[in-house]
Amino acid sequence: MEQVAMRSPLSLVPPVADAFERLVVGQRAEMAKTVTETDVVLFAGITGDFNPAHVNAVEAEKSRFGGRIAHGMLSAGFVSATIAMKLPGPGTIYLSQSLRFTAPVRIGDTVTAQVEVVELVAAKRRVRLATRCVNQDGATVLDGEALVMVP
Repeated sequence: MEQVAMRSPLSLVPPVADAFERLVVGQRAEMAKTVTETDVVLFAGITGDFNPAHVNAVEAEKSRFGGRIAHGMLSAGFVSATIAMKLPGPGTIYLSQSLRFTAPVRIGDTVTAQVEVVELVAAKRRVRLATRCVNQDGATVLDGEALVMVP
């Protein structure tokens, strides 16, 4: 019997051939996502991070946050998605990312990941990006910087 390779629908998103040439310093993009119970539970299952601060309401109530919070790396994932799908876009490869978590994200919060081009290194087709996530109140919950390679 012949085997048929299954393809993810996302594999149909090709890299943009001239993505680097379209970039300018100051260019920005963002994506928003409301964090759900399902997001937190699935992230815990995928990563193996079952820290009670994320998955145990009784224990989390005793914490400095007074309740459950989403994994910080979930918000970092929103930054990754913005870079991969918006700016610079499909085909972009992460080289490094610094992160500073500045406020908790709770289930029900809407997190907006923002990226901004701060430097273009044409010889290596690399881009330095300021990265940030804000909640629905405009409070910064994550900030950092990414270095990426663009196709």
